[in-house]
Amino acid sequence: MPGWVLRWILNISAIVLTAALLPGFEVSLWGAIVGSIVLGIINAIIRPLLLILTLPLNLITLGLFTFVINGLMLWLTAATVKGFDIYGFGWAILSAIVLSLFSFVISYLVEDKYFDLGR
Repeated sequence: MPGWVLRWILNISAIVLTAALLPGFEVSLWGAIVGSIVLGIINAIIRPLLLILTLPLNLITLGLFTFVINGLMLWLTAATVKGFDIYGFGWAILSAIVLSLFSFVISYLVEDKYFDLGR
């Protein structure tokens, strides 16, 4: 299995786990699959532009404003994908923080010694 497929499946699992932990974030399995694709596209196109535009604010807050941007990207995904629901911007920020933690652990496991991806 290619590495990107494993990472995609694990990111879908992270979205489902985040939704299971937080009452303000609900997602169906299909919503998690489509939402992970849409979130990836949004993070690839819109997020870098917002990070550049908000760089002074991000520097003043020592990078903490990045969580707000991540929450905004998650909220935008929820606005466009059926079955991917977030009930308020506060829940979007909290969901982004939890999802970031899950993604950090996934990246650590996939990149390091626990999975051999044919390298």
